[in-house]
Order: sequence, then structure tokens, then C-alpha cells
Amino acid sequence: MHFDLQGLITPPKIGVYRCRFVYDADSYRIEFHPYTSSKISALRLIHEDTVHYPLKYTHRDALNALFERRDTCDDVLIVKDGILKDTTIANIALRIDGQWFTPQSPLLYGTTRARLIDEGLLLPAVLTPNDIPNTQKVAIMNAMVGFVEIENGIIT
Repeated sequence: MHFDLQGLITPPKIGVYRCRFVYDADSYRIEFHPYTSSKISALRLIHEDTVHYPLKYTHRDALNALFERRDTCDDVLIVKDGILKDTTIANIALRIDGQWFTPQSPLLYGTTRARLIDEGLLLPAVLTPNDIPNTQKVAIMNAMVGFVEIENGIIT
């Protein structure tokens, strides 16, 4: 099934919204949700080797369960098979020796991440928890927030 999103989506004229386009082989629906950004200053490392999220799904139970393990942090930084991946809402980047690196194999290959790689601002790399002590800055990125450095960049 092919969709002309430009013809189908008419966002509200006032405010900032997330648009959710939900579809299957037979039908679709469009939802708009008011968007408020979340301040993130601390991420908790969570090791989870079974998480799988290669496409945007409405079923996010596994990610939501990981988010519940954040303790006093704002979100989690998922480690799968010893490799840094993503938070529950965004791709990540670490600034090491003056260069921004992003996980070579994230859980979700986000569009903002892809654009920043194409522009040469990010280099994909295999990142592990061992890289965190050498990190000068931490950033998150997604289509809603763009590229945002995390204040204090705390990873616990």
C-alpha cells in the first residue's frame, strides 16, 4: 500500500504536535498528540540483550518496561550484547576526543541520525560502556528534538 502523506496529513494550525500515522495492509489512521519536550540530564545504563526495535511500532511494551527501570534518571541508555544502542525515545551520540560518535548499529536507524551522518557531523562506531569515561559530552537526537546535548551528560 502506498500513501501520499503530504495529501493526507493536515496538522493543527496552533501548537506543536507529534503526528502518528498508524497503518496496516488494509487501513490507516492519523493521530495528533500535543508535544512537550522532556528535559534529560541523566541516563541509566540498562543491559538488555533481548530488546528488538528495528521499526517504529505502536507496540512499545519492551521499551516501556526498560524505561520503568530508570530509577532516578530521566531515561535509560540501552546496552545490548555489550554495545551501546539508544534511549527509549532517541538515538544517542557521544563526543570523544572532539568528535561526535553514534552507535554503528542502533536499535532504530532514525532519520535525524541518518541526516547527521550524511552531513558528516556524526561518525558511526561500535560504542561500549567502556567508552563512557572518555566521553566529554552526550547528546540525544530524534525527529522531534533534533540534536540536543544532554545537560551534565550523566550516565550511571
